Amino acid sequence: MDPQADVREFLASRRARITPEQAGLGSGGGRRRVPGLRRDEVARLAGVSVDYYTRLERGNLSGVSDSVLDAIARALELTRAEHDHLFDLARAFVPPRRSAPKKQSSASAAASLQYLLDAITGAPAFITNTRMDIVAANPLGFALYSDMYRGTVRPGNHSKFIFLDPRAQDFYPDWERAASVNVAILRRDAGRNPHDRGLTELVGELSVRSEEFRTRWAAHDVRRHYSGAKSFQHPHVGLLELTYFVMELEDTPGHSMTVYPAAPGSSSEEGLKLLASWAATERITERATATPAPA
Repeated sequence: MDPQADVREFLASRRARITPEQAGLGSGGGRRRVPGLRRDEVARLAGVSVDYYTRLERGNLSGVSDSVLDAIARALELTRAEHDHLFDLARAFVPPRRSAPKKQSSASAAASLQYLLDAITGAPAFITNTRMDIVAANPLGFALYSDMYRGTVRPGNHSKFIFLDPRAQDFYPDWERAASVNVAILRRDAGRNPHDRGLTELVGELSVRSEEFRTRWAAHDVRRHYSGAKSFQHPHVGLLELTYFVMELEDTPGHSMTVYPAAPGSSSEEGLKLLASWAATERITERATATPAPA
């Protein structure tokens, strides 16, 4: 991942989607050579010089103030997630004043929070890192993603499952949406952690192996992902329509916990009970946490 290229492509892509009419500039006057707004129009809306905005869009956010970033975000009509992403991209150009605190490892996070996951018995719950690895889960969490653990790769990884495992097409009733959301979350995390080697390697692998991923990554879409609804077509219990809640774990940087409860009295709540029984019989937890034997 190249911070300057990320800035350049992100700003250009956001500029291209806004018409002069949407920005309150009228028709823009005559024939236009570019889709969306021109650089001079964004500069005018943001209250900066054309030369200065051009420098920023070429990928140089060094020394830019928060007020200028806010003005550009308003001019480009950025969503909250996009606004935060722009600030994350700018932080990559600021040298750290002191050594950053060492992040807790995934293994350490898993050990310290497993008791919390195990206390959640009626809903799938799991902890992921910025690379979309499932580093810990309760039995229902492992059971929900049981297809992810039929191979030998550990830990299970949401992105690899979605883009590299054909079973994901059946598991997600709306696979297109699941794929787009997954990449948008990865984009956000890449902006927050531009020097994360594992994340860079994951993006590189998926870009090489999946055209679907490559196309979505090039769109530079970002997304906040804290609550909502998801559907899964589990191969053993059928359709599960669940809500989700995501909590970032401040004491274990780079990790978040996701819980998928079902509406009380719904068929999906019954489905989760069936899933728990099936998981206990199949020993899903043991399969998911076991270290695969060498090939």
